[in-house]
Amino acid sequence: MSTPESTILVVEDDDIVRMLIVDVLEELDFKVLEADDGEPALSILRDESKSIDLMMTDVGLRDMDGQALAAEARKLRPTLPILFASGYAENIDAPADMHVIGKPFSIDQLRDKVKGILTE
Repeated sequence: MSTPESTILVVEDDDIVRMLIVDVLEELDFKVLEADDGEPALSILRDESKSIDLMMTDVGLRDMDGQALAAEARKLRPTLPILFASGYAENIDAPADMHVIGKPFSIDQLRDKVKGILTE
């Protein structure tokens, strides 16, 4: 069994969608941390003992939108790569240093997107 190469924080308020994303990423040998909303994600990000290589967040969360979460995350971890996941990807005005993947996405699309971001 190989060691996970990177740790990804998945932020998704839909339990089923989050579970599926986590399962796929773990199958791809990533270590995954998960949060169901912005505040729990920020608690994880504040824990400096946790190494996080990428944050993947839904855009439409309950307590804050994904873009607000990304802005707060970057205050805590300025170089953290951010991947927005949205069913309305064409409407996302992501900064140039952040990434977007449209829902629904295939396992291959998710794998390729995540690996591409992590090797930049």
